[in-house]
Amino acid sequence: MALVTIDDIFDAAARIDGLVLRTPLVGNQRLSEEFGTRLLLKAENLQHAGSFKVRGALNALLTWQERGELPEGVVSFSAGNHAAAISYAGRRLGVRVIVAMPSDPVPSKVANVERFGGEIVRTDDLAGTLDELAEQHGFPILHPFDLPEVIAGQGTTGLELCADGPSPDLVLVPVGGGGLLSGVAAAVRKLAPSARVVGVEPATSNAMGQALAAGEVVRIGNPSATVADGLSAPFSGEHTLPHVQAYVDEVVEVDEDAIRAAWRELVESSKLLVEPASAVCLAALRTGVVEAPEGGVTVLVVSGGNADLSRLG
Repeated sequence: MALVTIDDIFDAAARIDGLVLRTPLVGNQRLSEEFGTRLLLKAENLQHAGSFKVRGALNALLTWQERGELPEGVVSFSAGNHAAAISYAGRRLGVRVIVAMPSDPVPSKVANVERFGGEIVRTDDLAGTLDELAEQHGFPILHPFDLPEVIAGQGTTGLELCADGPSPDLVLVPVGGGGLLSGVAAAVRKLAPSARVVGVEPATSNAMGQALAAGEVVRIGNPSATVADGLSAPFSGEHTLPHVQAYVDEVVEVDEDAIRAAWRELVESSKLLVEPASAVCLAALRTGVVEAPEGGVTVLVVSGGNADLSRLG
């Protein structure tokens, strides 16, 4: 299987230029002093629709448009961020969007999808409902993570963090299905080849970790509940797994207590409204499963900001 290349990611950056925000790298003095590293946050919570997902969604639809294959509509599944992203992208390009979402989604994520005109079908079987929607409407699936066009779009996050700050020594990336990790790692591996790239996933939703251990895609069905709902992928991808195997140094897990504590601390120390999925990287540093390079540069990819604030309390 051909992997997404740095040229693919540069092409994606040109394609979506002006349609996405170039999000800032935000320094955090408090955490830098604590961990003995220059710690920077790639603030994708400030992105359109509230997460990095809009990069991949736009790149996929625009690529299809370039090929003369832009569909009337698309279907997908999502815990919320991808649903909002493709709804945003679909509205920009005149494409109908129908998304299977969990039966008990985060209310703010539902509101975000509806704000951009996406149609939601609630279900306890995301993958099964997705297949039904595709057959019913005859629309193609815009997969949340397992498309080369999506991976290349997410990789533009890696281009920016390498271009806008000092060369990183360690890049920590949240992992659900692996689209963000695959894209960022592909970019960082070329632009900062000495950097370590580490993915972080919830211990209760570890499809990528299981796939790496098995050497093949593992379907875990509906993963156990995690406060980091944005990372609750039911499987790793046929495309994302080879990218992670090729480009990523390690994938680690953090437990729910660590994620909750890190979420509160990240909001407090950064003054950024982030969602729990964005806090898994800090949780990895806090619990010691990943060690920050002393005196080096550490970048945490803050994946989104569509949070249920009642859970923060």
